[in-house]
Amino acid sequence: MSTPARPGRAPLDLSVYLVTDTGMCGARGVPATVEAAVAGGVSVVQLRDHDLTDEEFVALGRQVREVLAGTGVPLIVDDRVHLVEQIGADGAHVGQRDVPAADARSALGPDRLLGLSVSTPQQVRTAIDLDPGVLDYLGVGPMWATATKPGHADPLGPDGVAEVTVVSPWPCVAIGGIDVARAPRLRGRGLAGIAVVSAICAASDPCAAAAELRRAWGDGS
Repeated sequence: MSTPARPGRAPLDLSVYLVTDTGMCGARGVPATVEAAVAGGVSVVQLRDHDLTDEEFVALGRQVREVLAGTGVPLIVDDRVHLVEQIGADGAHVGQRDVPAADARSALGPDRLLGLSVSTPQQVRTAIDLDPGVLDYLGVGPMWATATKPGHADPLGPDGVAEVTVVSPWPCVAIGGIDVARAPRLRGRGLAGIAVVSAICAASDPCAAAAELRRAWGDGS
């Protein structure tokens, strides 16, 4: 499902959203994992690694950007808004405890994409008070308990996510413990897509894993 873009920004297909994990990608590496996953149907890639220095993160980001060149799949930078320009990424994603969304938008300018993580309807209502055009989408979660993000909020589950999406004026992508078996349980919950980490990064065949997730999600209805 492709969502309409705000003026100046590329259309955004959130169907299968990959968040990278350098450790899980192992010897294969992040760029090769991303390349295979996109071949299998991943529609957005978020580069996330809290352990790298800024210099190392930029170098990795540029490698991923090269892999994505010509695919039409946007590259989103997690948290490190100040590195988006150096990487040449398409936008950024921030959490509730990261750079405030309004400040992130000011740093990014009007043309790049910006996502925000939320866990409750109240966080959505707070975001609605931002100036129009600040955000492009919301990441909603966690759906289920997950080891990829320690200290996460209480899991929402399929019913809980629907309570969040119903108040959101933005397209929403679910994240947290989602795999091929669980993806169908999130259909019909007002979501534009599903985001995964280990389901692809830890897979022996990221291309096949992405294709299976794409089929499991369908069109989300």
